[in-house]
Amino acid sequence: MNAFIKTIEAIGIITFALTGIFEARKKEMDLVGVYSLAMITAFGGGTLRDFILNRHPLFWTAHYWYPIILLGLSVLSSVVIKGMLHRSGFVTFILVLDALGLGSFSASGTSLANQFGYHPFVSALMGVVTGVFGGVLRDIAGNEIPYVFQRTEIYATCAFAGAWGYLVVMRVTSNDVIAVIACIAATFILRMFALRYKIRLPI
Repeated sequence: MNAFIKTIEAIGIITFALTGIFEARKKEMDLVGVYSLAMITAFGGGTLRDFILNRHPLFWTAHYWYPIILLGLSVLSSVVIKGMLHRSGFVTFILVLDALGLGSFSASGTSLANQFGYHPFVSALMGVVTGVFGGVLRDIAGNEIPYVFQRTEIYATCAFAGAWGYLVVMRVTSNDVIAVIACIAATFILRMFALRYKIRLPI
């Protein structure tokens, strides 16, 4: 994995960890619960991706500073987030972070599978898995029906569309950086539009 993709993955990890921390603090979990939900949200999708692609060591075990950073964020959240949980502006900020994380992880998953030589459809699915599965595990751990399985504003669809954006741009330009940016932008914009205009799948 090249340095640019590693950077994109790091952005996804931090943004998704913050959404996990936010959910844990809303449920008044202690530090262990907060850290666990941060880890699950940030690492769940990439871990499943690595298992499916038979990629070892797992990405977060190969970069030990990722879980250390998440621990620091979890501790810091007890001071920073506590008084902001119910502010509408902060909730909007978390939704924006989540959309950015979705795009970043979709890009890294699609790019990695594409580099391994998988069929484009499989590569797109790996982008979706990387972007979505951490949130699925977070919701299950929080005793909720996963958001992505509910009839709500499109989420996995945004990741799937963004993944295909990566593949098309990569096919045309052969430039991984441009393709990754296209994936993140497409995913992020679609998700923001979905939230703004309440866009749901018809069936």
